[in-house]
Amino acid sequence: MSLTLAIVGRPNVGKSTLFNRLVGKRLALVDDQPGVTRDLREGEARLGDLRFTVIDTAGLEEATDDSLQGRMRRLTERAVEMADVALFVIDARVGVSPADEVFADILRRKGGTVLLAANKAEGRAAEAGLLEAYALGLGEPLALSAEHGEGMAELAGMLRPLIEAAEEAAEVDETETDVEIDWDIEDGEELPDFAPTVKKPLKITVVGRPNAGKSTLINKIIGEERLLTGPEAGITRDSIALPFDWDGVPMRIFDTAGMRKRAKVVEKLEKLSVSDGLRAVKFAEVVVVLLDAEIPFEQQDLRIADLAEREGRAVVVAVNKWDIEPNKQEKLRDLREQFERLLPQLRGAPLVTVSAKTGRGLDRLQQAIMKAHSVWNRRVSTSQLNRWLTGMVEAHPPPAPQGKRIKLRYMTQAKTRPPGFVVMCSHPDKMPASYTRYLVNGLREDFDMPGTPVRLFLRSQSDANPFKGKTRSTPSRLRKHLGKGRADER
Repeated sequence: MSLTLAIVGRPNVGKSTLFNRLVGKRLALVDDQPGVTRDLREGEARLGDLRFTVIDTAGLEEATDDSLQGRMRRLTERAVEMADVALFVIDARVGVSPADEVFADILRRKGGTVLLAANKAEGRAAEAGLLEAYALGLGEPLALSAEHGEGMAELAGMLRPLIEAAEEAAEVDETETDVEIDWDIEDGEELPDFAPTVKKPLKITVVGRPNAGKSTLINKIIGEERLLTGPEAGITRDSIALPFDWDGVPMRIFDTAGMRKRAKVVEKLEKLSVSDGLRAVKFAEVVVVLLDAEIPFEQQDLRIADLAEREGRAVVVAVNKWDIEPNKQEKLRDLREQFERLLPQLRGAPLVTVSAKTGRGLDRLQQAIMKAHSVWNRRVSTSQLNRWLTGMVEAHPPPAPQGKRIKLRYMTQAKTRPPGFVVMCSHPDKMPASYTRYLVNGLREDFDMPGTPVRLFLRSQSDANPFKGKTRSTPSRLRKHLGKGRADER
């Protein structure tokens, strides 16, 4: 993308609606109440034949202190500095407010390229506000309706010369944009299917309860204050995706809203935030479940970890705020014991202690993520599986419920991500769950697949004779010939 456009303005003027319109997807949360957006969200915008990067920002507030509104304002001002063009949006139905005048003056002093747009300009009710916008001194206002898509052609006309100028000025060397990854591949050997690339980065989602330190951890990982943080719980609302390179591996990390118990989630906006976080889990490859060292493994933490396992994602459990833990060895021993006891379905998954504030333990977290991703993509040959299955059956034969012996005949791996195996057997519906767990645990241990979800499917393979009960038919020409022979004998 050659040009970056930041959408700025007061709360509730329609910035997120315009962002969704430009990217062609409902990525940003939209609601009638002001102040929904708090973090910066990037997206790849399409406007006709134009391609550029668009940034959705938090609503500009007049606060300049260390309050939540003040931190949101500083984050938005940083987005303006990062972007090539700022699109200042006002509400045409409300008109120019004193806050609009203050922010327009700030944008003028920054000296960058600023475009003025009056949103919600459909109908006659917006005519007065559109005329008032001339007084801001930012040039001719563009009448828009992000909700209905009006004014998009005019916006494209304003952006086209800016994008063309940026493309001419940019000297892009494609050889430098490709990230080289050392996977210890010998000459002539193909790159593994699961190897992340720039076009297909490794997708990581960080989930947990509110105030566990998810945004702080991601800021420390990417090395910049990109996400809004603070002592208040529930700051993050959108699921924000951030591309970055971690020790030569292209990744895309998702920050999610804190997930509380369902009974406590009553507001519409929080329901939308949690739903957005659950969607991020479904699209992830590795899910980092972040716990608070002071109150780890609460019921909600267990539910979140179980959700990631049921969705078939690779799971890494990280315990945050380890820098303030006084008895580290004793606490770590208790954590491992609780992990094995409370989450048996994730037995063997990595458990890493980190400090999002100081950055300690991030190297171990990166190694745990890469290992979990590798195991998640593990493939075992059919010959190995069938030799293993024979040994497992000899060591512990399956039961014979109601006197019907269950025969395990053949096994193969049907899929990866997560590993899925199919066993052809007789009477699969009568196989006890305990024996299925016995096979799954054996797969984890013997083929080094700790912690990752393992799917085992039983399929019926009947040994009945397919010709049993069928009469053997004689071809018509043969019957005619045999009948003629019998007639000659007579």
